[in-house]
Amino acid sequence: MGVKLSRSVKGLTVLVTGAASGMGKATAEVFAEEGANVALTDLSAEAVECIAQELRAKGLSAAAWALDVSDQIGIRQVVDDVAMHFGGLDVLINNAGISAFCPIDDDEHYDAIWDRAFAVLLTAHQRIVRAALPHLRHSASPRIVNIASTEALGATSRDSPYSAAKAGVTGLTRALAVELGKEGITVNCICPGPIDTNMTADVSDADKQTFAHRRTALRRYGIPEEVAHITLSLCLPAASYITGTTIPVDGGLMARNF
Repeated sequence: MGVKLSRSVKGLTVLVTGAASGMGKATAEVFAEEGANVALTDLSAEAVECIAQELRAKGLSAAAWALDVSDQIGIRQVVDDVAMHFGGLDVLINNAGISAFCPIDDDEHYDAIWDRAFAVLLTAHQRIVRAALPHLRHSASPRIVNIASTEALGATSRDSPYSAAKAGVTGLTRALAVELGKEGITVNCICPGPIDTNMTADVSDADKQTFAHRRTALRRYGIPEEVAHITLSLCLPAASYITGTTIPVDGGLMARNF
């Protein structure tokens, strides 16, 4: 008989960046509800502490840290604090993100938006991975999931800083999967499509409905929990032979021509 692989994350420690809202919040909640120890980080200490308190009130294991993912020193401090608080680290979810749209010929703003996009959306990913590696190497089921976007696979006008940074995340994922595979550390990437989050809050319901009907196979926007559950699936101990993948969670956006 083969080895029976676990489909439970109970007792594992999971670090989620950008956990104060949207997909990060949903991911933290899903993992906590499945019995994981969840470390929530975001820019706002108050926001993530509020969510952590709500989870603890349900008898779940959660703690919160303020973290600016563009702060290299802060990253190492928080990652080490998380590992010390929970006695280790098994799963890293690089979720924190920002919107970064700008016309290529906007000489006043483009360079600053480009630099900020890469600092938050790409450079932060590799820095957090590097900080987490010493702890992940002690895990029996080490997992890294990077959250990119379907903008890494197909672009929208005026989003070159965002699209380029997110495409970098898919490349980083493949490279790290190859480099870390010999240690049993899996590295995968999720590319959410149109999801109802704070980043899409300014889009009217009518425009969302029109876009989804025209572009997605399912004819609707997704919800954060739908992304969170795919993230969870990639982090199961049983998902030990999936690495280097980029998975669109997009309602069929990338599959549809017309």
